[in-house]
Formats: sequence, C-alpha cells, structure tokens
Amino acid sequence: MLSLILAEAALETVPKVIVNHISVLKHANKKGKSGQEILLDRSYHHRAMNKLEDAGKRGRPDLVHFALLEAMSTPLYQKGMLEIYVHTIIDKVIFFHGNIRLPKSYFRFEGLMEELFKYRQVTSDTELLMEVKDISFIDLLNIIKPLHVIGMSQSGIKLSVEEVARRHQDKSVLVIGGFPHNHFSSKVYSKLDNVYSINEYGLEANVVIARVLYEYEKKLFKY
Repeated sequence: MLSLILAEAALETVPKVIVNHISVLKHANKKGKSGQEILLDRSYHHRAMNKLEDAGKRGRPDLVHFALLEAMSTPLYQKGMLEIYVHTIIDKVIFFHGNIRLPKSYFRFEGLMEELFKYRQVTSDTELLMEVKDISFIDLLNIIKPLHVIGMSQSGIKLSVEEVARRHQDKSVLVIGGFPHNHFSSKVYSKLDNVYSINEYGLEANVVIARVLYEYEKKLFKY
C-alpha cells in the first residue's frame, strides 16, 4: 500500500481575520453564504490575503482539485492500492473513504469542500465519503505509520522518477506540496526521510503526482 499526502495544501475557508474585507463580503454575498463558509481563493480575495501569514502558499483550491483528480484517476487508486490524504496549511486533514471519486467540475468541487468544512463530514445515504479532522502533519504520520516518508521538492536531491519508485515501495508515504509557491515548512520538512527533485523546473503538484505514480504502477503491475 502506498500513501499520498498533499501537504500544507492551499485549501481552507476564509480566516476570521479577513472575513469582513470588502472582497470577501462581495464574493460571499454573491454565493448567498457567510464569509466563513466560502473557500479562500486568491482569484477573489487577493487584496484581503495580504494580511495573512504565508499568503503566498494559500488560497489556491483549484491546485488541490487538479492534484486530487490526477491521483484518483490512476489505476493504483482505483485498485485500492493508494490512500490519499489532504493536509491543509492550517492543520486540518481530509480523509477519503470508499474509493471516492471527486467531481471534475471545479464549481462542484468547491461546493463539496465548503460543505465538508461546514459539517465536518460528507455522506451519501449512510455511507461516509469524506471527513475532516483537526490534526497536524505529524499526527497524520502517526496514524499511517509508514516505513518511509518521501518528500518531493525542487530543493531536494536530484533523482530520476524511476529511481524514486525503485527505492521506495512498501508502506511508503509520498509527500507533495499542495501550494503554489515556496517550500515545505520546517515542521513538515523535519519529518521527511528523503527529499527528491525529479526535474530542474518547479513542477505543479498534479504533474509530479502523474509522473511518480505511473512509475510506481510500472513496478507493481510490471508494465
């Protein structure tokens, strides 16, 4: 079993400190919701976000959507051989159950995430599909109990994607940043056993996921 953590992901509802900013109020009013019920999104809340700590790593739920669609579309996930977690930048973790498939439409994804953060769970009939818990990255690792924690970062050791998959297979956790800029925080970085870079350029999370998971599949399925 392989686990994927989208770490410090830029997915959260609008923080209280900026909930009364005019850009937030206008966007929330348009959606018919309160400011704290909508996702923080740089496309709408750019000026308000200047007041936030680590603003450059926040407010990009679309990147999280792309990354999750990529991971959940793989044979590895569809065969039940990949567990996926989203650890957000404000230390919440989203757990997915029942081999869930997320909507491809961003607007439906946005609504689903807003529902999740409001009610803490998303269910279908009596089946639990998703839940969010207030736990840290370290707490999540304690739950998974991996043998290897592998981080992917442009600042890591240069290594081919084939070699990454060859070195780490059984009970490994693959950690990929779910943010648009900067690097892992020291809290996350300190828990990575190895950090690799598979390209000289800074690749977005969905591209890294596609390349690395394909190499794992080649090893496991003997492509």
